[in-house]
Amino acid sequence: MIRHFVCAAVTAIATASTAFAGDLIEKVSPHSVSETIDRLEAAVSGAGATVFARVDHGAGAASVDLELGASELLIFGNPKLGTPAMQDGATAGLDLPLRVLAYADGEGVVRVVYHDPATLAATHGLPADAKYIMMMTGALDKLTGKAVAQE
Repeated sequence: MIRHFVCAAVTAIATASTAFAGDLIEKVSPHSVSETIDRLEAAVSGAGATVFARVDHGAGAASVDLELGASELLIFGNPKLGTPAMQDGATAGLDLPLRVLAYADGEGVVRVVYHDPATLAATHGLPADAKYIMMMTGALDKLTGKAVAQE
């Protein structure tokens, strides 16, 4: 009985982890966390989008005498894309503007992660084939590509 419960629990956790991981898109950056977010911020501004906030999670942790590796979040968007999404489903405002996180993992590898915009559609009942979802997907790929480029 206990063995069956443990196997079921492990299977449930593995399934949940896989589902969550499938919602994230990840890229590796050859730059530091700060430089990666600087490059992303420049790409976002250069594309005409608005940077709403930059959050330094590591500095926040340090401010309360806790340790956290380098981790920064950039919050940005374009009302021409976000507004139609929120018109189709007001709750999309919970996940907009868009967010991209850069962090250094335990081995010091800088990773850039963001939610696949398709999950925005699924979560908030938006049309999966909406033009704004396709545009957000392309924009995130292009902008994060610039942030992690070797050049």
